[in-house]
Parts: sequence; structure tokens; C-alpha cells
Amino acid sequence: MSKRQRKHEMQSTLWYMPAIYISASIAFVALTLILDLVLELDQLAPAAFQVNGDITRMLVSTLIGGILTLSAFTLNSLLVVLTTFSGQFSPRLLLNFVSDKQTQHCLGIFNGSFVYVLVIFLFTGNSSANEEFAAVPIITVLLAFISAVTFIYFINHATTWMQVHNITYSMKRSSEQIINKSLRKDLEAYRTEEPGDLMEKEQENASDMCAHRSGYLQLVDYHSMIHEAKKDDIIIQLNSQVGDYILRGNSMMSYWGPGADQINENKYLNMIELGHKETELQDINMGMHKLAEIAIKSIGNNDPKTATNTIHQMAELMLTVEHDITFTPYLKDDEDQVRVILLSESFDYYIYRGFGYIRHYAKDNHLIITELVAALGLVAESIDSSKHDMLWEFACNTLDHIEERVIYKLDKTFLLNAVKKLAKTTDHLLDYYEIERRFYPQEK
Repeated sequence: MSKRQRKHEMQSTLWYMPAIYISASIAFVALTLILDLVLELDQLAPAAFQVNGDITRMLVSTLIGGILTLSAFTLNSLLVVLTTFSGQFSPRLLLNFVSDKQTQHCLGIFNGSFVYVLVIFLFTGNSSANEEFAAVPIITVLLAFISAVTFIYFINHATTWMQVHNITYSMKRSSEQIINKSLRKDLEAYRTEEPGDLMEKEQENASDMCAHRSGYLQLVDYHSMIHEAKKDDIIIQLNSQVGDYILRGNSMMSYWGPGADQINENKYLNMIELGHKETELQDINMGMHKLAEIAIKSIGNNDPKTATNTIHQMAELMLTVEHDITFTPYLKDDEDQVRVILLSESFDYYIYRGFGYIRHYAKDNHLIITELVAALGLVAESIDSSKHDMLWEFACNTLDHIEERVIYKLDKTFLLNAVKKLAKTTDHLLDYYEIERRFYPQEK
């Protein structure tokens, strides 16, 4: 596992942030004990803050059970709700909630506070009744207060997070961050629309690099691959893309060029990370699929409002895709020589990934289809006209599978209004009239 992948996995588990808080709490215990036992803070503190050993032990022992009960009750109730919620919408929601930073900070506060009072109890359990403490009771009570406030904040955070419009928005934001932080850094800096010299003569004798094990293609180190391909004077063509499943022995890459006979294939194979699951580090399709899955579950649960909200978030994500991704497969080095060739992708590929699954499961749900066509019209108004034909073709293909005879009159009216708006934006008004005649055939 690469360093980048390992960091992502650590931050997506419940161990990462609580471990930091627990470590900080142990250091805080040492500081507290130094203040009370070494520096004797109780002699400098006002009398109201001086507490004898018996009361300190009773206070700490009581708060141990209180904080632990508070943590257990919160997590138990939350897991029940999330399990039900995951079954209703998507099993991936639980992982998203666990990896949320606010969730991890709250759990870290609960665990850190519990460990603090537990370790403090071990060091103050044998103190005499005449021994005075100041820092221990003050900080212990303060942590109990923080835990109580965190409990309220955590419940509010969970209920807010689990509102469907917030879930779809956070998923859309996550996909946008993949594009802005990952794909732009990893790919866009090296993309070129001009292929230049592709060494066609050597391509006839291209060699294949095969996978040593099976798994999902999770991560590709494009920067190192381009740098090493330049040193070896070769061109590499990837035969799969991030998110694809590869079996052991399948061809992952082909390469050719003047230096093709002397390269170390393992060097390039180690630049590709394979794993047993799909990840979102470089795979925007995974984020789109999670959004589409919520819409699909909503359609199955007769919840058209949630499906509509998901379609709107998907439409906004399409704008980011169109604006920030250059649809060219060529990656060049610093001398403008193409070194890596990706699988070709176009904007209609992302249209299908985003709306295709929703369209399939909506079937004859004319309300959802109308919202989908309306969303395509909104996208068409905001993107370059070169992508208009793709949007129109997708909409026409969707309408081809609608049964015109069983659709309600008003459903038909609103659907055709959405199609007409899209037709005007994409300059396909004549094609629209043909669709209209199909829905309103002339009486014989």
C-alpha cells in the first residue's frame, strides 16, 4: 500500500482521531499531576478550588462511569439509526459518516476524556484524605462539562448529517474535491490535446505488462510514470482505468519506444496500486455511483423528493466535470513529448455514469424522468455548446423507452416542456417537434 493510500485508509477509520486524543489525554494527565504533586498548585489556588483526596477520588470515580455511559449510549443509539439508514439508502453511508472529521473529533473527545479520568484515578486512588488537589478536580470537572456539550453537539451533528439533502450535498462536495485536489494535480498538469510523436513504428512491436495479482485499480502514480518513461525513452499506454477490476495475468499496460528493450517492468507495475475494494482517491466514478445509488434507493422506496435532490446535485457535479477535466488521453513530459496514454473518455461517458443508472431504474416513472430531462437542460445552459449534442442524444434515448400511451396528460405536458427547453438550448428544436408528434399522434 502506498503512503497516500495508507494515509487515506487511516483517516477513514475510527482509530485515527481517537488515538490522537487518547495520546493527548495521557500527556495531559502528566501535566495535571505535575501541577498538583510537584508544583503544588493547591497552595496557590483559592480555597474554593482546593479539594481533599477523598472527594477527589469520589469525583473522578463517578465521572469514569458517567463519561463511559455517555459514550456507550451515544454510539449504541447512533449505530442503530445508521444501520437502518444505510439499509434505506446506501450501505456506504456508514463509512462516510465514520470518516467525517466532525464525527471523529467527537469520538476522540469521548475516548480522550474517559482515558484521562481513568488514568487520573489510578494515580490518585491511594492519596491520603489530608492531601489537597486543585488541578485534578478542576480539569476533571471541565472535561465532564466538555463531554456533555460534545454529546449535544454529536447528536445535533448526526441528525443534521443524516438529512438526505445534506448527504447528497456532502457526496457531491467529496467528488468535487477529488477533481480539484486529486485529478487536477495528478492529471491536468500533464494533459495535452496534441498527440505529437507517438512513435508509431515502434508501436507495432509493443510489449505488455501483466498484473501480478487480482484487484481493483485504486491509484496510479502518473508523475513518476511520466518521469521514468522519459528516462527510459518509451511511451506507456494504460489498458485499464482507475476503478476497473483486473485479474492476475491481465494486461495492465503496453509500452513501446527506443528504450523498450531495457526497461524494468516491475518498476512501472509498482506505480499502480491494486486492492480488494474501490476507492475514491482518483475515481470520480465511485462518487457518482454513490450519488446515483441514493436516487435508485429513493425510487424504490417511493421517495421522489430525495431522488430529485440527488439529480440536482449530480447536475451540479457535471458542471465541475466539464469545467475541470480535459477530455484528452495524452499525458506529456516537460519537453512536450507524450509519455502516457490513458483510455479515452468523453463527456457523454460521465453523463452515462451520472444519470444512466438513475434512468434505468426510473423506467416509467415519468416524474423522475421529467426531473432528469430538466436537469440536463440546466446543465446545457451552463456548459460549452460543444457538449450540447451529447446531452440531447442522452435525453432522446431516454424518451425512446417511454410508453407514450400510458402516460398521464399533465405528465406528458410537463415532460415535453422540459424536452422543449433542452431542445432550444441545444439547438435541436426541429428534432423536438418530431418527439412531440410521437407523443401526440394525429387522429386518423
